[in-house]
Amino acid sequence: MKNKGTYVIGEIGQNHNGSVDLAKLLVEIAARPVVDNLFGTELKPMDAVKLTKRDLNYELSDSQMRRPYNTPNSFGATYGEHREFLELNDEQHFEVYKHAKQHGLDFVETLCAISCLSMLKYFTPDRLKVASRDLTNLPLLNALAETKIPIIISTGMAGKKELDEALDVISKHHQDISILHCVSEYPTQYQNVNLNTIKFLQKEYSQFKIGYSDHTIGISTPIAAVAMGAEIIEKHITLDRKLKGTDQAGSLAIDGMYRMMRDIRNLEKSFGVEDIHIEPNVEAAKNKLERSIASNKDLKKGDVITEADIHLLSPGDGLKWSEMDKLIGKEIIEDVPKNEIIYLSKVK
Repeated sequence: MKNKGTYVIGEIGQNHNGSVDLAKLLVEIAARPVVDNLFGTELKPMDAVKLTKRDLNYELSDSQMRRPYNTPNSFGATYGEHREFLELNDEQHFEVYKHAKQHGLDFVETLCAISCLSMLKYFTPDRLKVASRDLTNLPLLNALAETKIPIIISTGMAGKKELDEALDVISKHHQDISILHCVSEYPTQYQNVNLNTIKFLQKEYSQFKIGYSDHTIGISTPIAAVAMGAEIIEKHITLDRKLKGTDQAGSLAIDGMYRMMRDIRNLEKSFGVEDIHIEPNVEAAKNKLERSIASNKDLKKGDVITEADIHLLSPGDGLKWSEMDKLIGKEIIEDVPKNEIIYLSKVK
């Protein structure tokens, strides 16, 4: 994954609002090429989209499922009715999966119950995601790991103890594990992001891929995470941040998705190599703008150049000050007017 750049997941989650067609439209937008108009370059779009699957029999207590849910984002009179409205069944997940594949995207599934593995009868997701709240759900982790499908875990509600226990369970089955730094605050306040956790995870868990699941408003923190070496970025996406739904306002809409992908892909190009050198494209500016040794007075044929006769002017295609020994004490073989570059061809 590292050699291919940052693996970016557009999290649809349940921003489809119970509609397969809306989910498919989000897939199509996530797959759109990203064009940097300044340089006329086409950049790689998102790598994957992600849906979430719950089994409401294993979601909340009965009393919580029956409680009234009267908010502007409610899709039902009770919380249970609200959750049921937002659920797509296995066949519908398969339909969105096929649509993602047709558009060249990987498909990631967050499964919130062991029973949700029933969808594997229809297809195999490229990766399974464990929600932050389920990092301590060790039976679920064990069942997901048994499939041998690569697993991504978020640390949003976990300390090191919880993370280590989760890794112990998963790694008994396989090592294809990615860890995403995450803060389970929606939206996350910037003072709570603590991007330096990425560095901690890179040092403590270097055998795994380390990334960042972002819940802030905007695109600055995921881009900063890429600069810190995050190999995976996950970000909620939506068609319109004003749509009904609890995650919509904190998600990236179409323009935000474009800007984040443009900046991440351009940032990847910017890393270069651990060295200092002059880029070939800089040579023209170097020749035009750097300074060379020039005359500060009219110099006549036969004059012998002294340090008092010279200063520095552009362009930069002549001798540098550090090379003045090639001119000092040399005889001029043709006139050099004031404020002109003294090239080696002008001296004996």
